[in-house]
Amino acid sequence: MTFYTQYTYEKKWVRTSEKDALKMVAEEMPETDPESTLQYILSEIKKDKTVTLGTCRFRLEA
Repeated sequence: MTFYTQYTYEKKWVRTSEKDALKMVAEEMPETDPESTLQYILSEIKKDKTVTLGTCRFRLEA
């Protein structure tokens, strides 16, 4: 699945793979399980929601 990410200080959404998103989640919240957190994010963006985790936002379409 391909989705888009954006840091809060950026204006442009960037296409991101799950592998890269996993790294972003691990950097933003090192105390949590990155895989479980990413699965939660993916389940929410499938509902056309934008999820913010720390300084990073995730959504399905740009």
